[in-house]
Amino acid sequence: MCVGLSAKVVKIEKGTALVDASGAKREVSVSLLKDLEPGDYVMVHAGIAIAKITDEDDSETDLLMEELL
Repeated sequence: MCVGLSAKVVKIEKGTALVDASGAKREVSVSLLKDLEPGDYVMVHAGIAIAKITDEDDSETDLLMEELL
């Protein structure tokens, strides 16, 4: 099973984005996504933003991860 983490886009530069996942900041590839802007939420897997999600999806993902841990 693969696990993706939700993260908020902080900054975008040349196909990469700085994202914030519950306080942990990482650079990820955003080459798979179009029309992405700072403030958007994405699902990240293996260093790649694989889907744009809503902030409600982000909150639900955080709650589920808390239950698992």
